[in-house]
Amino acid sequence: MSGEWCGVTMSDLRPLKILILTQYFWPENFRINDLTEELAARGHQITVLTGVPNYPGGKVFADYAKNPAQFSSFKGVQVVRIPLLPRGNGSLQLVFNYLSFVVSGLTFGAWKLRGREFDAIFVFMISPITAVLPAILQRKLKRSPLFVWILDLWPETLSAIGAVKSPRMLALVGQLVSYIYRRTDHILVQSQAFIDNVRRYAGPEAKVSYFPGWAEAAFSGDLRSVERAPELDAYKDTFNVIFAGNIGEAQDFPAILDAAEVLSDRPDVRIIVIGDGRESAYVAHEINRRRLSERVVLLGRFPLERMPSFFAGADALLVTLKRDPIFAMTIPGKVQSYLAAGVPLVAMLDGEGARVIDQLGAGLTCPSGNGEGLAAQIRRLRDMNVSQRIELGEAARRGSERLFNRKKLIDTLVEHMANTRKGDA
Repeated sequence: MSGEWCGVTMSDLRPLKILILTQYFWPENFRINDLTEELAARGHQITVLTGVPNYPGGKVFADYAKNPAQFSSFKGVQVVRIPLLPRGNGSLQLVFNYLSFVVSGLTFGAWKLRGREFDAIFVFMISPITAVLPAILQRKLKRSPLFVWILDLWPETLSAIGAVKSPRMLALVGQLVSYIYRRTDHILVQSQAFIDNVRRYAGPEAKVSYFPGWAEAAFSGDLRSVERAPELDAYKDTFNVIFAGNIGEAQDFPAILDAAEVLSDRPDVRIIVIGDGRESAYVAHEINRRRLSERVVLLGRFPLERMPSFFAGADALLVTLKRDPIFAMTIPGKVQSYLAAGVPLVAMLDGEGARVIDQLGAGLTCPSGNGEGLAAQIRRLRDMNVSQRIELGEAARRGSERLFNRKKLIDTLVEHMANTRKGDA
């Protein structure tokens, strides 16, 4: 990937002053935390501009509310927080959450960063894309190049989850996306399949590079030496399929529960969910309504640092997305962490995500939205002998190292920043 660049190399790279702008940051669990920590560990001077932690539950974290000052520094990095309205649990509250971050970033953010200089500005862009707007202002004020890492495609994602149905409104959002992309110096995309879509809004001259995610440092060790989470002790006698992450519309939990119903004849199989989100209450209700409490267990959210201990108790790791063309272009971020864990994957995915898993021989897949197909693949995994499952897990680990090497990817990002000169923006 770095072969397209010339100029500064890693051997003569000077430390950079980098502004990271993200609506979501520690103590919320996102890959931007790991990237920030690694860049700081390499000697770069990092400042993070972010909001008040409230994802995914929709309420300000209790520990933050008690002592905000405790969250003004992360691994030696200064964290500049700006006020915003929490996500809450309703659509209108979510809209106000998005808008409040933009307004706060353009005002409080600009004031708090006054007088500072940066060599590069980096935006971690999961929904909403509006979060890039304060970075565009900083680009103009600081005359620093802007890098935006696209992990969600707008406006298509809004349509896919049913958040916006009006063609006219989607067209307006598309105009906003084009405005943002055309004021970004380098667009980084998490999937090769994103490139044509991004160029459609950004124009043919836009600088667009493939930049996938990676497994966080927490998953760098061998899970065979990690002690299993004590929360799993009650389920040590069953075949445990673990889902870790956000419980939202995009993850298609109705289809997951369909699979659990099909597997009702297999009391030796259990689906364990680690995480929470906007659909948590709905999923809990459905588990009770469908009488699946013995088959599907909701354990709640845990810090990223605890995840290896849960994965150590998994027989398979589950990843799913709804059936929609836009999701077929996506590689869910959890895939890289799952691969690095060295545990077989079972996936209900279309497109890029399924292709990667199948290509690596890292697990079994079925099409999105196919609960019966998911149940069949879980059943197939359960009926494999242990050595077959170990081989799938080893293939996953090898694939992680080859395709999603953390060090190499971050090396590439730093080279991009170093070779885009301040003042070119």
